[in-house]
Amino acid sequence: MNNNKPSFMLVDGMALLFRAFFATAVTGQYMINSKGIPTNAVNGFVKHFFTAVSSFKPSHVAVCWDMGSKTFRNEIFEDYKGNRSEAPVELIPQFDLVKEVVEAFDVPNIGMKGFEADDCIGTIASQAKDEANVLILTGDQDILQLIDDHISVILLKKGFGNYLVHNKETFFAEKGIMPKQMIDLKAFMGDPSDNYPGVKGIGEKTALKLLQQYDHVDGVVANLNQLSKSQKTKIENDLDMLYLSKKLAEIKCDVPIQYELDKAKFALNLEKVQAKFNEVEMKGLHRFIDFETEIAN
Repeated sequence: MNNNKPSFMLVDGMALLFRAFFATAVTGQYMINSKGIPTNAVNGFVKHFFTAVSSFKPSHVAVCWDMGSKTFRNEIFEDYKGNRSEAPVELIPQFDLVKEVVEAFDVPNIGMKGFEADDCIGTIASQAKDEANVLILTGDQDILQLIDDHISVILLKKGFGNYLVHNKETFFAEKGIMPKQMIDLKAFMGDPSDNYPGVKGIGEKTALKLLQQYDHVDGVVANLNQLSKSQKTKIENDLDMLYLSKKLAEIKCDVPIQYELDKAKFALNLEKVQAKFNEVEMKGLHRFIDFETEIAN
């Protein structure tokens, strides 16, 4: 990566918020303030956010969000994410609250109805990579398909401040395929968490071998006669779902959103941030913002 370029961190807001909520909800710690609003998810989000900013020291930051539960993927596959239950009642008021808090950091909140946060991240990352080194902070492995020469992915691990950072070289060392082939991998494997099946009976190990040999879905399909009888039958039986799953797995990088790198320059106004923390009644967070480089005069 070019160290002379700005460093632009794109944060998967939903990934951080959900992770933070369930980490404390399991013990019933909702941190309800005097207004009756739970703050546990926002509290954990803030800790994750500032721990990452302190660790990676980006010059620019933006946070991307889902904007409703239905997207274009539901239009092409009605059951997409159909296995997910409604958000817990204690989390619902925190969706708006967390965006207010991010706004107090003078960090852009970005999202577009009909698309997922991943699609917004993919679009901005692909636009920004020529002028910045892009870091994507998430817990979602789907994002790994976006890795490029100037795009790295920071995967959150258990706890705070524990990360697995992937670039093209580390990803290839782990998977034996290129990041873009993640789309084809998920086309074969499906994704139980997003509720699409891929090809029944083809798991990660087999899919990786096929992609290492034939590069992509079309390459495998063009060489069905070279496969074992079992593999050929499975793919032929689920050919339509294979191609549909590929469409569902691919993060869109052409969402009609505009971004300006200058508006994402990270410079905290500590008084403004502390006032927001006080308003929401989130205590003990000042220690996460005590690093000099982010102070705005």
